Amino acid sequence: SIKPGELVGIVGETGSGKSTLIDLMMGLLAPTVGEILIDGLPLKNNYQKSWQSQIAHVPQSIFLADVSVIQNIAFGIESEYIDFDLAKSVASASYIGSVIENWPDGYKTLVGERGVRISGGQRQRLGIARALYKRSKILILDEATSALDEMTEGLVMDSIKRMGLMKTIIMVTHRKASLKNCSKIIELKNGSISRVCSYYEFINNEY
Repeated sequence: SIKPGELVGIVGETGSGKSTLIDLMMGLLAPTVGEILIDGLPLKNNYQKSWQSQIAHVPQSIFLADVSVIQNIAFGIESEYIDFDLAKSVASASYIGSVIENWPDGYKTLVGERGVRISGGQRQRLGIARALYKRSKILILDEATSALDEMTEGLVMDSIKRMGLMKTIIMVTHRKASLKNCSKIIELKNGSISRVCSYYEFINNEY
């Protein structure tokens, strides 16, 4: 059970089912047994699209098109309709804004095919900025900060929560330090949820 406004961590070894759980939560996979309820309603049929429209998903590998930075942040939106102030705000929240503004072409900088002209950490921060630009109610980070150092990751997460851009955050991570602000942690083993616990219980391996 996840309540609005919670920061939830999902952990587990490779192959434990983290990606499957995320796909189930997003309605990309249908459960073979039981059901997923959103506000008491089963996640299926027409309700599925409505639910998915409330989610911003940031995967570990970010797709960037060979267009400008601003177009990648406001991905899929025609140039004349881009909210530049919002784009700058979410770039700042993702700790990429000052980097962009130091580039000669700023927000008009071309990132290259799949973002080859920028670093992995910069790609991930742009991916987070893109998700924040959507102003969705739920943010799902699937190893989306793995290329960031621990301090930058902490700054980004604090900034997202402080700005109130997302009501609920669900993050998959391998870093124990990334979980310290989680209201709960879901631990997976062998394709099942082994426990739901606090950060204190997790780091002390308490059951």
